[in-house]
Amino acid sequence: MATSKVIQITLFIRQSQGKIIALIIYVDDMIVTGNDYDSMKYLASEFEMRKLRDLKYFLGIEVARSKHGIFLSQRKYILDLLYETGMLGCKPVNTPIEQNHKYFLCSSVAYTDKGRYQRLVGKLIYLSHTRPDIAYVVNVVSQFMHDPRKPHVDVVEGILRYLKSTPGKGILFSKYGHLRVEGYTDADWAGSTDDRRSTSGYFTFVGGNLVIWREVKNMW
Repeated sequence: MATSKVIQITLFIRQSQGKIIALIIYVDDMIVTGNDYDSMKYLASEFEMRKLRDLKYFLGIEVARSKHGIFLSQRKYILDLLYETGMLGCKPVNTPIEQNHKYFLCSSVAYTDKGRYQRLVGKLIYLSHTRPDIAYVVNVVSQFMHDPRKPHVDVVEGILRYLKSTPGKGILFSKYGHLRVEGYTDADWAGSTDDRRSTSGYFTFVGGNLVIWREVKNMW
């Protein structure tokens, strides 16, 4: 039976007198942020902590700051994944999946390594936390975790080839001077050739920055 690693992160938030502090913990890694500097000093005095400094790397996510804002990416994560799969020297492609594709259940096609497929797709799911450009295709390959076949593996390898051409892409958070919430959604209306179900997608901006995105196959 294939197993997958689940990352469990604990988030603590404290608000007092117009100030806020957020504490994120995963095993012995920690992020502290906010404008309540007195509480930060108190935490540093009560618990053994390394010197607090600007966040640069956390759970495979790289953080870079510039005059334009804060940029999140997973470049090292991608290069490590390409190395692990033996595709570091593969020929890159410009798109993660072909347009108007028709991937469906392929019961007549040979089986593939189910455990390896599930591990790869799981890593791609985690990668999509900073790569909304692969959210749709990752949703596609996730639908065949229970019975992956050769065509589905080909799509996964296509995603890796696309990542080879775009390892430095990510999400930029800039200051736009407002906190408006804007949301967009769309669906392909019975796009699945197997069960005629629709795939919906939505994404939400807060303050002009993309903060939520998801692709999901509808259950009806």
